[in-house]
Amino acid sequence: MSCFCSGNVCAGTWSKTMEPQRQNLKTTLPLCLGRYQISEEYGFLLPNPLKELPDYYQPWMETANKLPYLIESHQLRACVHRMPLLSCRHLQGHRQQRLAHLLLSAMTAGFVWQEGEQRPAQVLPRSLAIPIVEVSRILGLPPILVHADVVLTNWTRKDPEGNLETIVSIPGGESLRGFVLVTVLVEKAAVPGIKALAQAISAILQADDDALLKALQRLRLSIEDITRTLGQMHDYVDPDIFYAVIRIFLSGWKNNPAMPVGLVYEGVSTEPLEYSGGSAAQSTVLHAFDEFLGVLHSKESADFLYRMRDYMPPLHKDFIEEIHSAPSLRDYVLSPGRACCLEAYNLCLEALVELRSYHINIVTKYLITAAAKARSRGPSHLLGLPQALENRGTGGSTAMSFLKSVRDRTVEAILRPRGQGPPSPQQGRALRRS
Repeated sequence: MSCFCSGNVCAGTWSKTMEPQRQNLKTTLPLCLGRYQISEEYGFLLPNPLKELPDYYQPWMETANKLPYLIESHQLRACVHRMPLLSCRHLQGHRQQRLAHLLLSAMTAGFVWQEGEQRPAQVLPRSLAIPIVEVSRILGLPPILVHADVVLTNWTRKDPEGNLETIVSIPGGESLRGFVLVTVLVEKAAVPGIKALAQAISAILQADDDALLKALQRLRLSIEDITRTLGQMHDYVDPDIFYAVIRIFLSGWKNNPAMPVGLVYEGVSTEPLEYSGGSAAQSTVLHAFDEFLGVLHSKESADFLYRMRDYMPPLHKDFIEEIHSAPSLRDYVLSPGRACCLEAYNLCLEALVELRSYHINIVTKYLITAAAKARSRGPSHLLGLPQALENRGTGGSTAMSFLKSVRDRTVEAILRPRGQGPPSPQQGRALRRS
């Protein structure tokens, strides 16, 4: 398989509702990305993640480095039961804490789903439960494998040329590696768009239309780059392996029929706790774009999206709120004499519609079609395959209805000059088909 690389994004060599109203809060000028743990170079990705923890945590490192083998040989649960209970107080700094959360949450996913959805673990042993809850409280993350772990923290350069590799793996082989690293590249492709948000807000506050036009162009180009980068999933991820092998380890224990009451974290709570699995909806990128562009989602979709914000690093969630509290871009471009800004705004929304339509195509291939293919092979082939979430995303949403709803609400956000009204039904259908 070809290598993933940094630089220009490529895989050949190196992703009226119940919503609150905008608040009239003064936005800091300029909007400082670093204040929200957002890198000018890497965006929401953790810059230069660590690959090793201090020697005290060697039992975690040794287990996590062998996860695919231990899961596939059905030895992980026994290994975890033998693992000593370690304290998180020896973790020094944010990057060690993030690596610890990645290791512990990946081990948790493997422990729970080692025997498939027919026999998920009901109790997480204290050797895992206590430290994952401890480091989760420090970081403000839930004690489960989330997007901030499997993508934002799970990448490293394996050579001076910038080729990328994952830090921790779960079953899925090259398809798992492709899924993680393409998503890393999607996050990298979003960086110019995230920076454009800050530039655009500054332009609005200063009534600088030329600067706003340039920022909106950068945002549109970034969204288009995200769409192109997402297409690399077809090159590196086998749909059958994603559906039959990878997906279950990204699943959670909330809104999951395979674990209807959740998971007991031994030594933490005697009652089961419920958490959603990792999901693209936990990426801060599209939340920030939606807030800036003023896309309002249906109550059901908005409720799910707001819940997914609790699965983000807290400062990333704060960034979304900062965008929300900024002056309204929609109001600005609708003001007299700003037809060029309005056109640039609409082009950003059209690019976002294209991205969401393409995402629907990806999910159709990797979830809906893969599930139908598995069913067509007969009952014997279905044995052992994850079916409880067959038509749902790993975050617990009803996948296709959710994705189509957010895409259609993006279409509806497209503006026309005052007096022309929203897109016609024909125009809306054309965008939805694109």
